[in-house]
Amino acid sequence: MFIAMNRFKVIRGSEADFETVWTSRDTHLRDVPGFITFHLLRGPEREDHTLFASHTLWASRAEFEAWTTSEAFRLAHRGAGGNKPLYLGHPEFEGFDVVQEINAG
Repeated sequence: MFIAMNRFKVIRGSEADFETVWTSRDTHLRDVPGFITFHLLRGPEREDHTLFASHTLWASRAEFEAWTTSEAFRLAHRGAGGNKPLYLGHPEFEGFDVVQEINAG
């Protein structure tokens, strides 16, 4: 499995607008081969920003990379540049190959 994360430093006071952008858009993920799940995470608050992360779980790194070059990816991210006033700097991407997984029960 592969975990893809983007971290966003959302300007204090813009958290609700940032969340609305994410929760109201069509992600185009549900039918993408290899996609397992998505989470939008709200993290710690700092003086000038609140940390958010988008977190997707994929069956493999190759399937994630195929998503990034797909039409579904382009559709999901169109207009994303218009949201820059909501966060500081660029999103920071981090990708992880899963080494171990432990499930409940």
